[in-house]
Amino acid sequence: MSAPRAGVLDLLRPSSLLHLVKVARFHVYSHALPRREITAGPGLRMSPTASLRNGSRIVLGRDVHVGERCCLWAGDATGRISLGDNALLGPEVFITASNYATRPGTPIMDQPRIEQDVSIGADVWLGARVTVVAGVTIGDGAVVGAGSVVTRSLPAGCIAVGAPARVVAWRDGRPVEDPPA
Repeated sequence: MSAPRAGVLDLLRPSSLLHLVKVARFHVYSHALPRREITAGPGLRMSPTASLRNGSRIVLGRDVHVGERCCLWAGDATGRISLGDNALLGPEVFITASNYATRPGTPIMDQPRIEQDVSIGADVWLGARVTVVAGVTIGDGAVVGAGSVVTRSLPAGCIAVGAPARVVAWRDGRPVEDPPA
């Protein structure tokens, strides 16, 4: 037996209308207002489902693509996010320039924030669901595979995967050095 279909009358219920107002308010808070504050080069393509925080500390180069449900969260006070020209963010990429401290005896919500800049170079591709944490630099031309977690800076021209992300290949085809023992 199939579920009943929602009708036009269901949309007019007070609870449905209240939910629509909440969704619209969140979109303005997390996308429309911060987008006005970002610095972006020409050719920016940003999904309307992208979530932005502290747009005045976000700089996007020319022809940047920000995919569906991406989150670019600059710090509240100092942490900045910059993306170079032709950077490509797949769906659900999460970049943050802020983290909480983890001192024992203090609830996480009461910990001070640690803010560090994030710099993503030109011609970088971050695959679907990549996470980039505060303080990371990703060099020009790097590719980061889907689902990777970037906790340390990555060099230009590398192909990196994993959690934490590590270099597994180079775009120019040179061999990857054996990891130290």
